[in-house]
Amino acid sequence: MSDTLRDQLLGLGFKAPTPERKPPRKPATGHQASAKEGGSRAGQRRPEGKPAPGKPPARGDARARGRGRPASREDIDLAKAYAIRAQKEKDERIAAEKQKQEEARLRREARARLATLLDGKALNHADADIARHFEYGGKIKRIYVTAEQLQALNAGELGVAQLNGRYLLVTAQVLAEAEAVFAPSVALRVDPDAPAGDDPYADPRYQVPDDLVW
Repeated sequence: MSDTLRDQLLGLGFKAPTPERKPPRKPATGHQASAKEGGSRAGQRRPEGKPAPGKPPARGDARARGRGRPASREDIDLAKAYAIRAQKEKDERIAAEKQKQEEARLRREARARLATLLDGKALNHADADIARHFEYGGKIKRIYVTAEQLQALNAGELGVAQLNGRYLLVTAQVLAEAEAVFAPSVALRVDPDAPAGDDPYADPRYQVPDDLVW
């Protein structure tokens, strides 16, 4: 508004507007200041799981952080006993497996030496027609011999050795050597001084028929 127009309005009786005065700002009281400060602090989020300043941690928080009740002496001794027993059982299994493997190795080596010993020393005849039965391994086995071989076999001059499922007729001396190499290889050895009832298959009259199924 220009000064000329203002003077004209004042001359006509208009009054100039009085500027509005704002009331003075009162200082905040102690309660209001604390509330404001608390509100600003409430807006600041504390890290999860961290207790407020001056507040001791809850019991559940301590357990969650692994600071629970320490293990007792009894618990420690029991755990040691379980560990010692488990280790002992493991050692026993390992030792048993090693022994089993060692025995298998010795058997393989003994059979290999037995095969070398019996090579070319079997007296089996292709035209032998007399079945000489004997017990071996809990079962009735048989070997075909001639009449002369049967007499020598029953007199203990010959014997039968087992090699890889075959039954070989050998001399008594070779049978003794085979026993020294691998004792289970001796399938039949007749003691001529033993009672006749000890070997019921020695007499041809008591031979088991060939067509008998066991």
